Amino acid sequence: MPESDRELAISRVALLDLRDEQRLVKEGYELLDEKRILLAAEIRRQMGRLRTWQGLARSADDKARAALMAALDRHGMDELSVYPPLPLSDTPLQFSQSRLFGLELLQVHWRPSAAPAVKRPINPTPEARACAASYRDWLALLVEIAACCVNLRRLVLEYVRTERRARAIENVLLPEIDSGLKFIEEQLEGLDQEEIARLRQRRRLPG
Repeated sequence: MPESDRELAISRVALLDLRDEQRLVKEGYELLDEKRILLAAEIRRQMGRLRTWQGLARSADDKARAALMAALDRHGMDELSVYPPLPLSDTPLQFSQSRLFGLELLQVHWRPSAAPAVKRPINPTPEARACAASYRDWLALLVEIAACCVNLRRLVLEYVRTERRARAIENVLLPEIDSGLKFIEEQLEGLDQEEIARLRQRRRLPG
């Protein structure tokens, strides 16, 4: 007999209480299971967005590298390294938020304006402007990727916590309750049989 079974009170009331507990635990497990499904669906959605942004970022990176090579051919490393950069602080990040089971999911957009460099270059060329603009566009895509990665990290951590709780209920708590119910039912059945035997014995005794 398990140690936990020895501690159970053998009574009809205890049996009913344990059945109520079993029902509540099963309801909790069903909610956790539904939460797992919804979290997994959101993880897949975020992964799809991440793959899309990563594909765009790879294309933008290739374009920026080509623009950089063209600018280097035109200016050389020394001249290009002191070329005035394009401003990046003129357009703030745009944040929007949504919630899933209390988790804050982010969408971050950055659409930099096509403002010219604050300081006019000594030797302005289309190659240098194209290089700066290409890397600015690439950076905007990295902002989207960063937001997706933050969301995925939060979602995966929550999924792991939910999975552990669901498995604890499924593999530990519910089996313990089932074992306790079985033990109480067997003990009550034994008590009933003993009571029936006593009643039969009394009937056989001479009055």
